[in-house]
Amino acid sequence: MSEAVDVQPESGAPEVPRRPAKPRRADARRNYEQIVAAAEAEIARSGARASLEEIARRAGVGSATLHRHFPTRWALFDAVFHDRVEVLCRRADELAGSQEPAQALAEWLKAVAVYGATSRGLASALLVNLSGVATPAGSNCDVMLGDAAERLLQRARAAGTVRPGVASCDLLILVNAVSLATETHPDAAGEAARLTDLALAGIHPAS
Repeated sequence: MSEAVDVQPESGAPEVPRRPAKPRRADARRNYEQIVAAAEAEIARSGARASLEEIARRAGVGSATLHRHFPTRWALFDAVFHDRVEVLCRRADELAGSQEPAQALAEWLKAVAVYGATSRGLASALLVNLSGVATPAGSNCDVMLGDAAERLLQRARAAGTVRPGVASCDLLILVNAVSLATETHPDAAGEAARLTDLALAGIHPAS
């Protein structure tokens, strides 16, 4: 019987662990990399409800080995999406150095929405972990994205281009909701970008 990824917390807010460090031994490192590659392929095929049993089978390892490397489902999601999230966070800094505050924030949020829509599983996973759970800074995708969003939002707030009461977690929940709504659309990237533009019109101060 396959075990499906359930990204909903069982009771209350989920406890989010640190991203597992890559193992040093050659065989353990090979297993780690095979599991991550298999998980990426299975999530792309089946979305957020990808089977852990199928991931282990594709990786050529047993379930015990998978859970030894990734004790929780979110830890596995985190490893799959971590490198691309790092790229998104670097993009936030690039935009902050080259664009006006409001434009930088909007362009970055649009990039997050498009990636979420075209990377099945990311939006579902992040929506669970954007609930204010205390996690070590920089250790998980949701924390990294939250930090990047906050930096851009502070610039926009200082420039007076964001209405009072808007929080970085609000914006990330908004764009992830767009991602969830568009990930099965024939043009997921285009539709995510369009809806993000539409949604962000509401964060500006009233004229």
